[in-house]
Formats: sequence, C-alpha cells, structure tokens
Amino acid sequence: MAPMREGDETTKLPGPSPPPVPSPPPTPVLLSVDETLTRLEATGYLASREIATCAFLADNMEKPVLVEGPAGVGKTAFARALARALGRPLIHLQCYEGLDESKALYEWEYAKQLLYTQLLKDKIGETLQGAGTLGEAADRIARSDAVFFSQRFLLPRPILQALLSPQPALLLVDEVDKADPEFEAFLLEVLADNAVTIPELGTLRATAVPRVVLTSNAARELSDALKRRCLHLHIDFPSRERELRILRSRFPALPARLAEGVVAAVAKLREMELKKPPSISETLDWAHSLVLLNADVLTPELVAATLNVVLKYESDAERARPHVPQLAQA
Repeated sequence: MAPMREGDETTKLPGPSPPPVPSPPPTPVLLSVDETLTRLEATGYLASREIATCAFLADNMEKPVLVEGPAGVGKTAFARALARALGRPLIHLQCYEGLDESKALYEWEYAKQLLYTQLLKDKIGETLQGAGTLGEAADRIARSDAVFFSQRFLLPRPILQALLSPQPALLLVDEVDKADPEFEAFLLEVLADNAVTIPELGTLRATAVPRVVLTSNAARELSDALKRRCLHLHIDFPSRERELRILRSRFPALPARLAEGVVAAVAKLREMELKKPPSISETLDWAHSLVLLNADVLTPELVAATLNVVLKYESDAERARPHVPQLAQA
C-alpha cells in the first residue's frame, strides 16, 4: 500500500485512536500592575508600586531588569519572588571576578568523553584499520568529532540552562558588577540574541525567551550598552510604612510597639554617617533576635546588647553607642 500523502482523502484504518498529545501549560503572564502586586505579595514579597510596575513591564516587554541598590534591600529576593509569581524555575548565576564563559555558558564533560573513548576503543581501532598515513588516520578520526562533541557530552551552565530550559525560566545574574567588563560584553550579546553559538554544534536558540534579572551593588560602573538593554530598577531602603509591613508579615507575633520601635530605631541609624547603614535584612535579623529574647519593648539595655546584630562594623557600633538612649525611644 502506498503511503498516504498530505491532502489525500484516504479513509483511516480502523483501530483505537492514539491518545491526544497534552498541550503545554500556558505560561503565566502578568496582566496588570495591581495583579503583579498581588502575585508578588502572595510569594511573601511586599513590593512597592514602582517595583511591581517594573516587574509588569519586564514580563510584557520581554526585557531584562537591572536592579541596583544597597546590599540587603531585597534585590535577589525580588528575582526569586518574580520567578514564583510567573511560575518559572529560577536559574541562578553568581558573578565573581574572573568569571568566564565556560563557567557561565557550557563545558564539555571531558571525563565522560574519555570514558566513552575507552569503551569504544575497539570500534575506533576498526575505523583506523587500513589507514596508510597519519594524515589519513587523523582524517578518519576527525569525521567522528560529531560523536564526541554532541549534546550528549555538553554540560550546560546557568546561561545555557536558561536558554534551553523546556519550561520558560527566569535567569538571575547576581552581582554582575563583580564580573569583568569582558564578561559583561559577552552577556550583552546573549541577551540581545537569546542565542549562543557553540563551534562544534552551531547556534542554539532559546526554546522560550527567559526572563532575566541582573543585580548590582555598584562595585563598578556598568556599561551604557548593558543599561540601555535593560529596564532599570533602583531598590532603596524601604519607607517606614513598608518596612513595618514587611516586619509584621515575617514576625506576626512581634508586639506592635516593639515592631514600631525597631523600624524607628533603624531609620535613625540610617541617618548617621555609617560605613554600612542597616538594610531590611538587618532589620529582620534584629527583630528575630528580639523575638528570641522574648522582648516586649525596646530598652536602652536591649539596644546596647543587640547592636552588633544590626551594625556590621565596629566603627559603626562605636558611632551609634552614644545614641543608644535615643534609639530606644525612637
């Protein structure tokens, strides 16, 4: 029987129909700024309207977000919350000085290639049998390159993982300012094309465009080209009202008067000329320590005993100690 061509009206053979192929679940899309606020809050991240607006635009415009601000204000937490709000797996790339493409993009599994070479040595011997010269033998081996330099031996690193993920992913490039400018230029090219070229395999394009969040603590100035490619979001210390909401959401058993005292004291510390003003992470640590100490109210003795929790440098603690009574009454 001749095979049925496309467009033939041939009657199908009787028999059970194959089961329908399930459609992939739709990717959640942020539909409005208000919905974005709700989704982020459902993950435990209490965003400001500015943060929610940026998240909404990034999702709908398919643009990376460059998040800058002091350490500890929730830049990485924003990326994690956005991934959960979108229903995407989070793929984390931590940047550091000396980071290169091989650590961020892909590596060849040389140990696995060597193992396969040992297991297939008899077959390799057959391939080389009858080769008259070294050049001919090398040519025969070269024709087998596709076997040993295939996706079977490819070890994807975070960037390639995000591009090839079968489920749309969110790539977090954390502390990009710590990486070298050369890596920044490479990253810019990847973000522009959503594709990478591997010499042995050719160009690999994204299965689905990943959402990308880059964070920076301003250790160095980033290039204008990278900034143009991204939406910019600056996360600063939260307002007192927002910080109090965050505190109460994390520690609902914290007495109201104590929570208000902690937020007010932290605000006063931020007004001082400190080497490292306390951020939201230090506020949460301080509140946690006070819960463990069964505190009901902030007293000068309690402030003095726990100042090392909220201030990370001794020089800052020395500057703050004369103001302990005022901090307790803030």
